[in-house]
Amino acid sequence: MNRMILGAVFLGMILLLGGGAFIFSGAYDIGADVPHWNLTSKILEVARDRAIMVRAREIKVPDLTGDRLILKGAGQYAAMCVGCHLAPGRKDSEIRSGLYPQPPNLSRVKIDPQRTFWVTKHGLKMSGMPAWGLGHDDETIWSIVAFVQKLPDMSPQKYKEIVAKAPPDEQMESMDQDGAGHKHQHVNEPHQHGAESSEDAQRPPDHSR
Repeated sequence: MNRMILGAVFLGMILLLGGGAFIFSGAYDIGADVPHWNLTSKILEVARDRAIMVRAREIKVPDLTGDRLILKGAGQYAAMCVGCHLAPGRKDSEIRSGLYPQPPNLSRVKIDPQRTFWVTKHGLKMSGMPAWGLGHDDETIWSIVAFVQKLPDMSPQKYKEIVAKAPPDEQMESMDQDGAGHKHQHVNEPHQHGAESSEDAQRPPDHSR
């Protein structure tokens, strides 16, 4: 029995030292343009899915069918999510093509509301998915969840129409007023950075200085 215990301890030490040497050697390519080994991917996927399931299963899902809630979620999605998770009629984006793992195309798949809420609020480590709950309240997160549930059934035209009607993102506007200098606008509207107001543009230059 003692020999078996010593053997197990010895084997564990070898594996630990070998793993440490491999990590410190820098041999594993961490670049986002090189996929994980299949075994690594499986381990990470199982760890991720189990972690989300354990934490999301107690979340109580509110009524997600309200038109105002869905409309608010449309604006949030267009402001924060569409670049990575796409929209009806949109096949790819510049940022999405460089992300690994690839984010799900939410215009094609429906994901459980509890899982969607937890991931949207808390984000996912080393995936490019931010924790939106740090700057948005639960009601706003639920509005995104409500909209995402409807997204796969929308046509490109319907998506554009509902986004055009959506209210602005209050949290992002508040951040802009605090000095970000970036005005949020919805899809298909011109995107301006530091543009002059019409009053400033028409004011003649002051040469007295």
